[in-house]
Amino acid sequence: MTDQRAFLAVDWGTTNRRVYRIVGGIVEQEERDDRGILAVGQGGFASEAAAIRARMDDLPMLCAGMVGSNRGWIEVPYVDCPADLASVAAGVAWVEPGRTAIVPGVARRGSDHSDVMRGEEVQLLGAVAARLVPENSLLCQPGTHCKWAMMAGGSIASFATAMTGELFALLQHHSLLAAQMNDTIAPNDDFRRGVRDSADGVLLTRLFGVRADFVTGRRGPTAAAYVSGLLIGTDVRAQVCDRAGEVFVLADTTLGGLYAAAIEGAGARAHLIDSHAAFVSGITSIWNTLS
Repeated sequence: MTDQRAFLAVDWGTTNRRVYRIVGGIVEQEERDDRGILAVGQGGFASEAAAIRARMDDLPMLCAGMVGSNRGWIEVPYVDCPADLASVAAGVAWVEPGRTAIVPGVARRGSDHSDVMRGEEVQLLGAVAARLVPENSLLCQPGTHCKWAMMAGGSIASFATAMTGELFALLQHHSLLAAQMNDTIAPNDDFRRGVRDSADGVLLTRLFGVRADFVTGRRGPTAAAYVSGLLIGTDVRAQVCDRAGEVFVLADTTLGGLYAAAIEGAGARAHLIDSHAAFVSGITSIWNTLS
């Protein structure tokens, strides 16, 4: 029988934070703000937790995400991959005994290179626990650092991270292409052309070609959607080729729609999944294991 006590769940990222008051697996109150770890800084987390409790009730709190990194409240050691709900729950660290705890995150220590995640593991495991995705499936979490995870028997069997969103932001604000990257990004013809062009595997050459096409008059001055298609298409093809024919995308409809279009363009089938529902499921499952 699961524990039905109320608790506060905090998805505490680098720049943003989302807080939930959960009772019996049901969200009764929710708030989102820009008080990520960079806005809080060292020494400020205890007072932030107290302020959350003052607004949302004086309850035990379970935090996930970058709050457990070396720039967060405390650094919580990663759980090694493969990881399931039980192993992640076993790695939870209490910063205020019985009051406030932090989820550990997951590391993949391969023979060639390592990979890490903090916070995404809650969504991945929660998506399976809530039966939003099959227990054996390929999951994609788009974002600044896009995560691709192979789930096996409900566990995170392996995963890979791509700096897709961060690279797009760098190109948009600090590159030769910045002046051309001011159009709306949507799964339109330009985006889909970028996805198609990513198939040739020469991303760096294609990126310079954006500038060359403009100065020679071949293409117009706007290129953000096309560049987004190139980057997301490259990301998708690296993960989908020779793997699952179906991909479950944990994201909002805007970013998830771009990835879904790219996945379909690469020959696989995409399913959009509610990432917030997955987080609530995962954090509640971990909390019930601790209680």
